[in-house]
Amino acid sequence: MSEQVGFIGLGIMGRGMARNLLKAGFAVRVWNRTPERMAALAEEGATTARDPADLAAQTDILITCVSDTPDVEAVLLGDSPPGAIHGLRPGSLVIDMSTISPHATRAIAQQFQAKGVHMLDAPVSGGSEGAARGTLSIMVGGEAEQVARARPVFEAMGKAITHVGGHGDGQMVKLVNQILVVGNALAMSEALLFAQAGGLDLRQTLEAVKAGAAGSWMLSNRGPQIIERDFRPGFTIDLQQKDVRLVLAAADQMGVPVLGTSLIFNLYRTLQAEGLGGDGNHALVKALERLAGIEVRAAGGQKSP
Repeated sequence: MSEQVGFIGLGIMGRGMARNLLKAGFAVRVWNRTPERMAALAEEGATTARDPADLAAQTDILITCVSDTPDVEAVLLGDSPPGAIHGLRPGSLVIDMSTISPHATRAIAQQFQAKGVHMLDAPVSGGSEGAARGTLSIMVGGEAEQVARARPVFEAMGKAITHVGGHGDGQMVKLVNQILVVGNALAMSEALLFAQAGGLDLRQTLEAVKAGAAGSWMLSNRGPQIIERDFRPGFTIDLQQKDVRLVLAAADQMGVPVLGTSLIFNLYRTLQAEGLGGDGNHALVKALERLAGIEVRAAGGQKSP
């Protein structure tokens, strides 16, 4: 744990990840575009930086976990505030744990290589619960030597750590993950709507199916939230939609049909138009409810907002 770790991005995922690094004994220095979010981590032992370049100059391993491709480019390569590239020393390692464009990831890695800086793309899955508990699934693209170097850091944040290939391949695997996530969300939503229309006890129905062949992380973790009308986000519709947009762009480049994912993109769009982008991604069920004129709710469940 002798290497100094920097962490940029203390949002719904990043704050739990940074906290687990502190708990594991790493010396962690943080920066966030909204300075107020640094306060809680500082109280727990993290130090703070004035900008990404300042952070990079004082760390050996720099982690980013921000919202989208332009955000990663800004904190790593930007000029105002000065991006990490202006402070990184040769031999440093940058680990981007955001979900962004694979093409952009490879371009960023090339810029760092020209300065003698290593990079891994290591997007995660597991929601805010996994970030808080240190049980994330981490899919890593980059050089095997750097993956080995980063493994103690990854082990503080996740349980399933898989080196999937070269630069950008981590992001590609994350997009595979997101196709499965939203597909599961749609199947879950349809199934619960069907159960509601059939007059079934939704709690008993979930209990009956979640341990069998139909079971999934989405069903076990988000199904109960749906039937209790709890749409607090582990991952918001807006962020999920950003990921789906990345899938559609990559699929278009490769000429791959992703019919179900495209449908889900448009269903999410209707919810965003209603101002529901901050709801959890399992609120996909609301789009189907509007079509059917039926609300999915367990007996005694909370009233919808």
